[in-house]
Amino acid sequence: MDQAGIRARLEERLAELETEDELSTEDRAIVTLDQQSIGRLSRMDALQRQAMAAAQERRRAGEAQRVRAALARLDEGEYGYCRECGDEIAPARLAFDPAVALCVSCARG
Repeated sequence: MDQAGIRARLEERLAELETEDELSTEDRAIVTLDQQSIGRLSRMDALQRQAMAAAQERRRAGEAQRVRAALARLDEGEYGYCRECGDEIAPARLAFDPAVALCVSCARG
């Protein structure tokens, strides 16, 4: 895939992550603990939804950071090379996840 195609794919994924984050704002809102308006089990469900939404937000933020780093590597001419050893990252690995920063050997440790 050419660099323009890679950039487009990365930017599209970043936009998707930002949209998902905006859509989940309500789920991450503070849960009121007024027992008059909401029952105990409903409140527990709401707290669980809030915790799950917060975990998803952290996952999205991490992925967005990886995508932004890949875009920066594209700008610097370093895209496609392992951040650890400097070797070329396998094209199939980049096709699967264009934000990957390590070759297979370095990723395994």
